Amino acid sequence: MSIQVDHITKLYGSQKALDDVSFSVGGSEVVGFLGPNGAGKSTMMKILTCYLPPTNGTAVVCGHDVGSASLEVRRNVGYLPEHNPLYVDLYVREYLVFVAGIHGMARKEERVKEMIDLVGLGREQHKRIGQLSKGYRQRVGLAQAMIHDPKVLILDEPTSGLDPNQLVEIRSLIKEVGRSKTVLLSTHIMQEVEAICDRVIILDKGRIVADDSASTLRSGSQQRAVIEVEFDRAVAANLLLNIPGVLQTKRSSDRLWFLAHDAGTDIRPAVFQFAVDKGLTVLGLQRSERGLEEVFKELTGN
Repeated sequence: MSIQVDHITKLYGSQKALDDVSFSVGGSEVVGFLGPNGAGKSTMMKILTCYLPPTNGTAVVCGHDVGSASLEVRRNVGYLPEHNPLYVDLYVREYLVFVAGIHGMARKEERVKEMIDLVGLGREQHKRIGQLSKGYRQRVGLAQAMIHDPKVLILDEPTSGLDPNQLVEIRSLIKEVGRSKTVLLSTHIMQEVEAICDRVIILDKGRIVADDSASTLRSGSQQRAVIEVEFDRAVAANLLLNIPGVLQTKRSSDRLWFLAHDAGTDIRPAVFQFAVDKGLTVLGLQRSERGLEEVFKELTGN
């Protein structure tokens, strides 16, 4: 395993930021690390990158314990914190050469050129970092995290401040990197998780409340399914509840309804028969899938 976390607890005074957290992440896996603000995500990432010691428990990265072999851990980890710390008075290329030197790299200039091309900083490389937009600063942060070719990437809100075009590019880059590296990715953007993550870990109040693929989380605990149906004129809720199999109705408009039913049954034929009996025309009928955002709210809501 690239990352092995066993019974990690972290206390800040009397506040418990992490409460007996255990999980593992294998090689070539992109894992979404989710949770509401204050759930303990950043604290866990800081422990894995040796910025903070745990109060109890152990964490091992690439075979090295974060407590007893922190330098070896840092050699194998690339880290982009939530608040991207950069030397804003340095030029982009100058900064990346500096970072490569810290890692003791022999081919500094060649590797810097590779990273500038990889993250799309070619036109900005001769600017001071302080002159860059937030999106381009994020790219510089990604470049410094990957410059020493680490086995594990830990990214805390890596797409913060990116425009829609940059989002697509960086998501594609992270997904490509995940083919050969372990990526632990924190974000609040659920579409991002569904687009690039193989697996999702959800934290709430310092504890893991879910650990599975996004598709399994969307469907695994779902005992009810929902269809969305639109008629050509208004329909009363009490009539829709008479359709065999309908458990609950929710109105979007007088003509557009969401009908909940048991996930093991298909009520679409009954809906069409209802329309025929009432002289209605069905303008649209489709399954309404529960998204990861709904799952997140269910697991972390009060």
